[in-house]
Amino acid sequence: MMLRLLFWLALGILVVFAIRTKLRAMTAPEGEAQPGPPGREGETMACCAHCHLYFPASEAVHADGLDYCSPAHVRLPPR
Repeated sequence: MMLRLLFWLALGILVVFAIRTKLRAMTAPEGEAQPGPPGREGETMACCAHCHLYFPASEAVHADGLDYCSPAHVRLPPR
């Protein structure tokens, strides 16, 4: 009996939280973006010419007009 009561209580709390979140998103101004975590701007991604791993372009190693994820991959042939 107690377990059933705790289940319904937890379910009710989740429903209230979901409704509050949805209402808050609906009342935000149309042109205004939702606030995200500070300092998390997007960055251009680059693809390694050897392993095809995507990584931030600011960390790229450039050689022969290609981007690599590490100096070790610069010595390996592009795929």
